[in-house]
Amino acid sequence: MKGGNDKRPAGKTRHPAPGQRTLPATQGGSNALPTGAQVGEFEIVDLIGEGGFGIVYLAYDHSLHRHVALKEYMPSGMASRTQEMHVIVQSEHYAGTFKAGLRSFVNEARLLAQFDSPSLVKVYRFWEANGTAYMVMPYYEGITLKQALKDHRIVPTEQWIREFLGGLFDAIETIHRAKCFHRDIAPDNILLLKDGRPLLLDFGAARRVIEDLTHSPTVILKPGFAPIEQYAQVSGMRQGAWTDVYALAAVVYYIVSGKRPPPAVTRMVDDDMVSAREAGKGRYSEAFLAAIDRALTVQPEQRIQSMQDLRRALAIDDDAGTVARTRSAAPQRDDLERTRINT
Repeated sequence: MKGGNDKRPAGKTRHPAPGQRTLPATQGGSNALPTGAQVGEFEIVDLIGEGGFGIVYLAYDHSLHRHVALKEYMPSGMASRTQEMHVIVQSEHYAGTFKAGLRSFVNEARLLAQFDSPSLVKVYRFWEANGTAYMVMPYYEGITLKQALKDHRIVPTEQWIREFLGGLFDAIETIHRAKCFHRDIAPDNILLLKDGRPLLLDFGAARRVIEDLTHSPTVILKPGFAPIEQYAQVSGMRQGAWTDVYALAAVVYYIVSGKRPPPAVTRMVDDDMVSAREAGKGRYSEAFLAAIDRALTVQPEQRIQSMQDLRRALAIDDDAGTVARTRSAAPQRDDLERTRINT
């Protein structure tokens, strides 16, 4: 199903009126909707995940009779919910930031709805209602790469990594062709599905907009996976395709060495990182490891510049993603965890 033009007006940003009551917080201060709540034709079945900027539910689509993942825009630090399920801004001070985040959430949904890659989250539809916005996605089941490595559920041979990267190259190149960049590629943002296919999660566009406006952008950075140009204090460095190149190479380094690279700001001052060639020596080919080292160059202009260039450097064919989806590259245990779509 194609989504993207099913947008309903949400009206003006609401603030608590005198005497207006908000929904009592659930255990742990959650803003999540209760089980059984109806959002359009979707019935809330369970809570999948809740973060500072959104909530993801398992929901049942009564129109198409299937389970889906429903994501709700809910920046908990500046909004709450009334007993009528409306999301309201806690203070006029936050109104502009809330609206900017809402626009970014909708734009992200619209963007994802246009993409068609097996390794990208698909958005079926999105709309605005109840003072907020929602997007509906497939209900994915799998385990994050980070957890799979921690639990020793995969054996990361070079062939496995090549097939794994083939799917991710397809996804990231799809994004880049639209002049967009992910900027948060990391082991906890990659889901391994039951068929072995990697799924790239969490664009986090609304979160980035809000944290930029509140002057705390470094909160979203993952040390070791974020390149130097993503740090706010480093001026004169542009972000681009090479930003995602660094992050993806850092993911491979993490797989190969069992450790994330040192933070880019530390490497900028004193780069004592053990090279991929050294960390993976004897287990992976020298050419493969050398390409990862080049992609992890601290200075952006000296780094591999595009996913196409990284693909060529690693000698990964364009059809590698297809191979990864057809071979038994899946995690080796059947007890895969519930989907995790970042909030």
